[in-house]
Amino acid sequence: MSEKVKLSKDGSSIDFVQSENVPTSLKKFRQSPEIEGFYRFIYENDLQKEGYEILDRIITQRKLKKQADKKQAALEDKKDTKKKK
Repeated sequence: MSEKVKLSKDGSSIDFVQSENVPTSLKKFRQSPEIEGFYRFIYENDLQKEGYEILDRIITQRKLKKQADKKQAALEDKKDTKKKK
């Protein structure tokens, strides 16, 4: 945790330490080396506002997709019940 985030020589990518196992809980996920490195990169480069905007867009897109999937599933269910009658 005391180590700074490592950027590539050209600054186009970030070097993270990757763990072999996948965290099983939300708390462990937040404490994983990859996520800690990401948070550190955001903080050290003063990108909190940009990070928030990106995450907000991702959340909004996922909500819209989930709603569309639910509507599609409901329409398919209606078609299936009509065919059975």
